[in-house]
Amino acid sequence: AEAIEVEDPTQNLGVQIVREAAAKTAHLAGDGTTTSVVLAQAIIKEGYKLIQAGVPAIDIKRQLEALVPTITNFIKECSIPVADDYNKIKQVATISANNDVEIGELIAEAMQKATLDGVVAIKESKGNETYIEEVKGLQFNKGYASHYFMTDREKQVAEYEDVCILVTDEKIRDQSKLVPIIEDVYSKGKALLIIADEIEAQALQFCIFNKVRTGLKIVAVKAPAYGDRRKKILEDICIVTGATLISQDNLLRLQDINYSHLGSAKSITVTKDSTTVVDGNSDKQKLEDRIKEVRAEIENAINSYDKETAQERLAKLIGGVAVLYVGAHTENELKEKKDRIDDALHATKAAMQEGIVAGGGLTLFNASNTFKGDSHGSKILKEALQSPMRTIIENAGDNYGEVRANLSNDEKGSMTYGYNALTNTYEDLVDNGIVDPTMVTRVAVENAVSVANLILMTNCTVAQKDFQQYPEM
Repeated sequence: AEAIEVEDPTQNLGVQIVREAAAKTAHLAGDGTTTSVVLAQAIIKEGYKLIQAGVPAIDIKRQLEALVPTITNFIKECSIPVADDYNKIKQVATISANNDVEIGELIAEAMQKATLDGVVAIKESKGNETYIEEVKGLQFNKGYASHYFMTDREKQVAEYEDVCILVTDEKIRDQSKLVPIIEDVYSKGKALLIIADEIEAQALQFCIFNKVRTGLKIVAVKAPAYGDRRKKILEDICIVTGATLISQDNLLRLQDINYSHLGSAKSITVTKDSTTVVDGNSDKQKLEDRIKEVRAEIENAINSYDKETAQERLAKLIGGVAVLYVGAHTENELKEKKDRIDDALHATKAAMQEGIVAGGGLTLFNASNTFKGDSHGSKILKEALQSPMRTIIENAGDNYGEVRANLSNDEKGSMTYGYNALTNTYEDLVDNGIVDPTMVTRVAVENAVSVANLILMTNCTVAQKDFQQYPEM
């Protein structure tokens, strides 16, 4: 969807708006881009029919928005928990990886190793093989301080190997304090991750300038959380990476540090929202002692907030990182395979969080049958919610009207009994591995309605015209 552009500037605005629905769904749930686009197109098509017949667009918008909770609640009611069920995880991953069973099995294995609280990182293999390796590591919810730190603009990530890590609870205001340690790291050919309470403009610009102009491998990240919780998380990071926390509490200031105060890791992946440290240089005994300490905090917590935050820290300390190394014979094959694995991984995490529903468009088809009223919004959604299943069936060369009639007349009353377009049979879709993550289905509906409403409410557009230069006659 991201690659689609059309020549007409007004039409292209519409493309960009619908593309936003797909992008938001992918960002929130990791998959479901096609479902979002198909739903949005159907809602817009049916909505315009009513607008042309004289129905006010604002009435349609309000009715659609009012009906969204009905659909999402139905989807949640149909949801089947996944938890750590290996077979269900494999089913979701396989479907999301374009029915690649090998990828499905690898992701299911990786998720079992890492658990929901752990992390699965995707890296390029040095050979042709694709395999999993379980390593030490953690992830926290803070990303790069500037998009200029990205190393891959397409994926919007900063990735480095052989990384030194500076951890401080100080505000970095003056770049002169960083110069000696940056020069030391640069001379050793390593990358540098800076985790600080705050990196103010002058120091941040210095880091960005050196990355862009000199090729310095560097990324700066603001420390996660606040107050005492931040201090504890920074200490956890130090334990996992072997770093020394640069803090006034430790009688250490930035101007006093040297290379020995830095931690290290085999690799890091930093997005705009999170930082993942893989295979940190932790001391095994110190890590075990820290885990015991956090467990004691959980037992002695005096309120639910303290208990929950300590449990979250414990999960990150013991969860580890499962690294999925992707191998291929060519660069193009590697990129395509990594993208499929990334999609499948996000979909699997979504399934572990909210469960799964019957796939093949069946759950949305069943949701369409819950609308009994004659409102304009009901008519639009009743038709639109059937569009994903219709598209799948027609793309398979089958007759949608016949399938719909058979399902409508079915006496089983099951929310999972539907049509398998691959085998041309009626069966229990969940039992046969045709499933979608509940979150993906829910978010696809929410974003499709949101984007469709925006287009339906638009009376005119302002677009930049492409002026062509013609030679004078």
